[in-house]
Amino acid sequence: TEELTFTSCGTEGDNWSIRAAVEHGKRTGKHIITTAIEHSAVLEPIRALAAQGYEVTYLKPDKSGHVSVEDLKAALRPDTVLVSMMLVNNELGTLQPVKEAAQAIKDARCPALLHCDAVQAFLKVPFIPKELGVDLLTISGHKIRAPKGIGAQYIRKGLDVKPLLLGGGQENGLRSGTEPTAQLAALAAACAAWDPDAPARMAAVKAHALEVLATVPGLEIINAGDAPHICAVALPGYPSEMLVRDLSDRGIYVSSGSACHKGKPSHVFAALGLPKRTLMGVLRISFSPDSVKEDADALAAALTEITQTRIAMK
Repeated sequence: TEELTFTSCGTEGDNWSIRAAVEHGKRTGKHIITTAIEHSAVLEPIRALAAQGYEVTYLKPDKSGHVSVEDLKAALRPDTVLVSMMLVNNELGTLQPVKEAAQAIKDARCPALLHCDAVQAFLKVPFIPKELGVDLLTISGHKIRAPKGIGAQYIRKGLDVKPLLLGGGQENGLRSGTEPTAQLAALAAACAAWDPDAPARMAAVKAHALEVLATVPGLEIINAGDAPHICAVALPGYPSEMLVRDLSDRGIYVSSGSACHKGKPSHVFAALGLPKRTLMGVLRISFSPDSVKEDADALAAALTEITQTRIAMK
């Protein structure tokens, strides 16, 4: 419990971790390593630091959406103060080598702190921060059915970080302000209520979805995802936003990327080097503990209908 501090959300935790890490290493250097497929809550504060003179190395994923540990090893320097790598990518569902990254930092005797955005992994992909070897780790409650507005930050025991908020000294002096007891209780309740069999159920529905989606004319599987609840597909030649609207009209809800993109092209899919025609037609599909195979069937049927309608119009 002494390693947890409650926050308002994953974005707050990511921002705090990044600022805390560069402050911790201010006498060491001004080099940061992250990946090109991080959430905006990581990329944007790092871009702000770059504008202040920090040098940033962005590790690019391979075609399968995975970042190479060898690339990380090559990028580590004596003046590296932060490595930020997510555990599960929020648009591809790919697992990133966080544990191996921690070992690489240790083997290189690099002073960098390792931060992990584990928002999409929490309770869906098993992990223990200490075993991952991270210094800082971020989670968010609403991904597991807690209310929006509550999250938590893991700070490795013995790591001296600057407080996020100064004031009355709540949260062991790290984040002052009256604790939101209702949200905290709801987060605890959501954790307690989480069904440990849910990931397996989601994985089964996702596997069925990938099978039936493969029958949709012209559809491409971009990434099956390592995590049980996210995958990505594309219908080249069909604008993503049009597909999202057409599916929504049928009561089926998918997205063209992270909810934070607000209609802009996804930097995650762009990092894969997809052809432009494919990139414009990508869809991110996610599954909840309540998802059933019939939902996947409905999605496949709707996409098939959309493609057939377009063919008929030609």
